[in-house]
Formats: sequence, structure tokens, C-alpha cells
Amino acid sequence: MLGAVVYAGSIVWISVASAGHTSDAADAPDAPVVIVLGAQIKDGKPMAFLKGRLDAAVELVEAGKAKAVLVSGDANGGSGDEIAAMTNYLVEQGIDERRIVGDPYGLDTYDTCFRAIHTYGVTKALIVTQGYHVPRAVALCRDVGIDADGVNSDCGCATPTLIKNAAREWVLAKPKAALDMLWSRDAKVTSPSEDSVQVALSIP
Repeated sequence: MLGAVVYAGSIVWISVASAGHTSDAADAPDAPVVIVLGAQIKDGKPMAFLKGRLDAAVELVEAGKAKAVLVSGDANGGSGDEIAAMTNYLVEQGIDERRIVGDPYGLDTYDTCFRAIHTYGVTKALIVTQGYHVPRAVALCRDVGIDADGVNSDCGCATPTLIKNAAREWVLAKPKAALDMLWSRDAKVTSPSEDSVQVALSIP
């Protein structure tokens, strides 16, 4: 019974924290920075989940809704360097490389949010991911102090893969996120603050 209460509480907490702060790219508000969460790559290229997130980021920048892109993931991930793959893809889509900042230690969603504000000085942002993941991403970023709005991105993946990831989100990831917010832990890797995002924002 206690486990059920904790689980239900985490779902409600995340839902309340993200309420009114999610949209599609076309309806997204303006923000200085768009944060793209990393995901698996293959042969140095984004796979379907990650490609959908990056395409949404491109749409936001081209629409003038954001000026800089913070790509956050694992530079030493099991599938390869997510940061290099994301940066290369964005440049191929026409995004000025000077507007792209890479965080190689965004090892999970909480760490991405924590490092975005504490290392890169991001206080207002759009965060892009798939729809089932958006509420958690928004709740975590807002919890650490970022005025964040979530943007739904396409998946472009097979239905079984989508079901698997959505199930993981509801069963494991949301309760873990609630614990992260409750404990207010540091990121797994902390770094001194830097001004790379501010420099990217200054590009005319």
C-alpha cells in the first residue's frame, strides 16, 4: 500500500508541476535556449527518437522561438558520442554551429536540467522530447529553477518501441524523478560555471 501511495504521489507531483507548460513546436512560447535531450545513436547518426527531438529544435530555431541550442547527453554513451552526433545533425540542417552548445555530462534528464542552470546559466528554456517524456522533463527543470516549457517531438519509431519506452517512463522514470526532486541531489558530474550559452546567444 505504501508503494502504491508513493507511486501515485509521484505521478500527481509531475503532472501538477508540468501543467500548462507543454505544447507542440508550432504553439511553443519563445525562450532564449532550446534544450535537446540525448538518446541512442547508431554509426554516429541520431536514431529515430533523437532525430525527432532534433527536428523539433530546428523548427523552433528557424521559427525564431529560440536562439541557442543546448544539446545534452552522454559523450561516452554505449552507442557512441551523442553530443557529436546531435551537433553534426543540427549543422547539417542549417543551424549555425556557433549557436550550439554541447553538454557531455547530461547523463539523465535530471542531470541535464541541473547542469543547464548550474553550469551553463540557463534560467529560461524550451526542452524537447517525446510526448510521454515531456511532463517529467518539464517538472525536473522547473524544480531546479529553470522557467521551462516542454515541446513534444515526433518519434518516428515502431509501435513496440514506443510502447516499451512509454511503459518504462510510467513504471520507473516518473517515480525516480519524484525522488530526485524530493532529495534535490547534485548532478552525477558537476562542473564550474561557464558562459558558452551566453556567447551563443550573443551571435547576431
